[in-house]
Amino acid sequence: MNLSEAKLELKQLLSRVGPAELPKLLDWIRNSDELDDLLLDNRKVMLKSIADDLRARLPLDAMVASETAAHHKMQQLTRPTVHVDSFLYDDEQVDALCEAGTMSRTYCVSCGSSRTAALDFISHSFSVSELQFLFQNVLPDLSGRLLVDVGSRLGAVLYGGYVYSSASQLIGVELSEEFVQLQNDVLLRFRLNDRVQVLHADICTQDVLLQNADVLIMNNVFEFFMEPSEQLRAWRFIMQNFRKRESLLVTVPSLQDSLNALQEVLQPGWVEELPVDYDVYLGRETDTDSLRQIHLYRVM
Repeated sequence: MNLSEAKLELKQLLSRVGPAELPKLLDWIRNSDELDDLLLDNRKVMLKSIADDLRARLPLDAMVASETAAHHKMQQLTRPTVHVDSFLYDDEQVDALCEAGTMSRTYCVSCGSSRTAALDFISHSFSVSELQFLFQNVLPDLSGRLLVDVGSRLGAVLYGGYVYSSASQLIGVELSEEFVQLQNDVLLRFRLNDRVQVLHADICTQDVLLQNADVLIMNNVFEFFMEPSEQLRAWRFIMQNFRKRESLLVTVPSLQDSLNALQEVLQPGWVEELPVDYDVYLGRETDTDSLRQIHLYRVM
């Protein structure tokens, strides 16, 4: 049944509800959590199982000691900021951790005072809902295509691409040896290595891979992990090699925002931004603002 047919059938059903009961039913549709159960399937269950497995292996902030640049960058931000990985922790889990005293959403603005302010949270991974949105609503059918995730980190994009797409191959490129080992452990444990591979490499050594890629994913990949000169080198390399016509680029934040401090590197006419329909309901836990950070481009 397609969307138009479903709408028609739903209207016909609602027309048979008594006038006194109809407002109650509509309120239930708007506010009940029960309907969200319809959105839960084996793919989402599998991703949540992977997240459960990773949470047991990582510290609460899901960062490793070798990420010195990222730690330093976060300390330089004007507002206190903590890393909460969206793939590992949804809002309900964060609330539970806050209630248990393991995590906090606020900080004291005057030590010893009751005056508090909200902490800024940042994530270097897509949430499960964002992965579903990315592969089911942003990208087209990926059958027979090669997807490359730059800075694959925990591997969330690779796992999401495995369950939500028909991409023939999903390759992550990751600098951290610790994260590469972690991803490979997940691939073996959950039997995902028939279509997924992780390379322990600098993306600037992967010219052939970029030249063959059909889809390139870049989620907040350079700003927190590289100095400006290294970011400039990486962007130039990507623009020189990711040039297969009609290939697709996904960035968070937008490409223009990513290159805001590196304007001279942007090659006019390299890509064209494509429209994305953000008006999609994926469950109450979905952060709609985060969906709007996902931008899609086509190589010209």
